[in-house]
Amino acid sequence: MSWKMSGTYVESCNCETACPCVFLSPPTEDDCTLLVGWHIDQGHLDDVVLDGLNVSLAVQVDGHMMENKWNAALYLDDTADDQQMDALGRIFGGQLGGVPAALGEHIGAILGAGPAPIAFEADGSEVTLTIGEIASMKVSAISGQNGGPVEIVGQPLAIAPGNPGVVGRSEYLRYSDHGMSWQLTGKNSFSSPFQYSG
Repeated sequence: MSWKMSGTYVESCNCETACPCVFLSPPTEDDCTLLVGWHIDQGHLDDVVLDGLNVSLAVQVDGHMMENKWNAALYLDDTADDQQMDALGRIFGGQLGGVPAALGEHIGAILGAGPAPIAFEADGSEVTLTIGEIASMKVSAISGQNGGPVEIVGQPLAIAPGNPGVVGRSEYLRYSDHGMSWQLTGKNSFSSPFQYSG
């Protein structure tokens, strides 16, 4: 089976900016809490079109992300039809290779996986993500030299490999589901384009 997708990726976590986990270093806090979102501009699995759909992943890790297994919950856009939902589940469940499969190697426990109302909006330096009543996140890019973005390139842990990660901070990050709950502000975020295939 052949699949390919591209779009916008965003994450925010409880680390101080900029999160050292992307350099395979210990987190700035005792554990890691992370919310990830993907908006698919263009995508397909064989003849199943995935354009415009969203996916999100909530992660909790005790200590170092590279040394300990992740607890994770996967949310798939509830506007997807049955074929699209199956395709998203197989791709982001890591069954069809690519970046999602590499991420899946770190997951120790799947706390839940299924449909949810996901809204994703990228507007210049700001990205917002909501998952119904479960989660809401808004992040803003940090202004760097001459007002441009602050970017990290070539980091060893990259969910959007081959793309510079724009460094930002959360205006808010709220999540509560599967026994995990956090409310954060002013913490690390990254956003970038992504291109995945398998």
